[in-house]
Amino acid sequence: MPKSKFFSKNSMNFLENYLNTSSPTGYESEGQKVWVDYVKPYVDEIRSDNYGTAYGIINPDAKYKVILEAHADEISWYVNYISSDGMIYVIRNGGSDAVIAPSKRVNIHTKNGIVKGVFGWPAIHVRVGDKDELPKIDTIWIDCGVSSKEEVEKLGIHVGCVITYPDEFMVLNENYFVCRALDNRVGGFMIAEVARLLFENKDKIDFGVYFTNSVQEEVGLRGAEMITKTIRPDVAIVTDVTHDTSTPKMNKMKEGEIKCGDGPVVFYAPAVQNNLRDLIIDAADKKKIPFQRAASSRVTGTDTDAFAYSNGGVPSALISLPLRYMHTTVEMVHKNDVENTIKLMYETVKKIKNNQDFKYF
Repeated sequence: MPKSKFFSKNSMNFLENYLNTSSPTGYESEGQKVWVDYVKPYVDEIRSDNYGTAYGIINPDAKYKVILEAHADEISWYVNYISSDGMIYVIRNGGSDAVIAPSKRVNIHTKNGIVKGVFGWPAIHVRVGDKDELPKIDTIWIDCGVSSKEEVEKLGIHVGCVITYPDEFMVLNENYFVCRALDNRVGGFMIAEVARLLFENKDKIDFGVYFTNSVQEEVGLRGAEMITKTIRPDVAIVTDVTHDTSTPKMNKMKEGEIKCGDGPVVFYAPAVQNNLRDLIIDAADKKKIPFQRAASSRVTGTDTDAFAYSNGGVPSALISLPLRYMHTTVEMVHKNDVENTIKLMYETVKKIKNNQDFKYF
C-alpha cells in the first residue's frame, strides 16, 4: 500500500476491497454492500431504492438537502449467443471496448457462481498483414474450454449471464492507483471519505447531506435519474472521472488539457450551475487546493445532467478526477488527485449554508 498521511489503513483496505468486488451495470448489489458497510458508521441513516442505488444520510429529517454523488457500476458484457461448438458471443453492457478484449480472462456470473473463460483471437501467424482487422463486437468470442453448447449450459451459462474482467487493484510506482472500474467506484470511495471526515472532525452540518452511490450510469445515467426524483435535492455535487490528455494519442485541441497529478477538474457546462461552481472554486482557492478546469458542450455525459434537469432544475456541479485509459482494465488515477478531490468536496460541503439560494437573480 502507498504511504499516505491522508488515507488511513482502513480507508485503503476499503478502496481495494471495493474495487475488487464486481459491480456490473444492473448487478451492483455486491459492491453496494461493501460500500454501505464502510459508510454506515459515519452517517445517521442508510437507504436504498428498488434498483440498488444506496445512500447514507447526515440529518435525514432536514428540509434542505445536498447530494454528493458518484456512480457504482462498471462496464461489462452479456452472453448473447452460444454456438453449437461451445463458443460464446457477447453484447455490451455499457461502453465495453472490443479492441482490448482478445487474450483477456473473464468471469462469467452464473447462479452456480463464477465460471472462468477467455476471450479468444486468431494467432498473429495466421492473420493476413494488409487485411488484419481490429476486433469488433461480432467477431470476438469467449472460450470456456468446452466443445459444445450443451457443455456450456451444464456450466450454468445461459443467454443473459453477465461477464466481467477479474483484474484487481494495484499501486503503480507508489503514485497511481490502477484497476478496472476506477470509473467510477473511486468516486464512491471519495464521497465515503467525505462522510468519514465530517464525522471524525465533528463538523456541525445543519442541513441534510446525502452521500449517494447511484447505479446504471454507464447505460444512460439511469440510477441518478431515478434517485433524484426520490430524494428531491436542493443541491447536487457530482464526482466522476475525466480523460487525462497528457498521454499519447490524446487530442488536447478536442479534449482539453488535463493531467493526472495536477488536481481535480472543475467543469464548465450548461448543466453546471454557475454560482455553485464559483462556490467550489472559492473553496479551492481559500484552502489552496490545486484544481484544473475543463469545458463540456451540450452535455457533461455524467450524472450531473440527470440531477441538473430534474425536479424543475437542481443547482448541480461536476468535480472530476483525471483518469488514464478509461474503459480498460488498467485505468489509472493519481493518489494526490484522489486526496485533493476529497478535500475539495469536503470544504465545499462546509461552505454551503442551510437554505442557500443559488439563483442568478
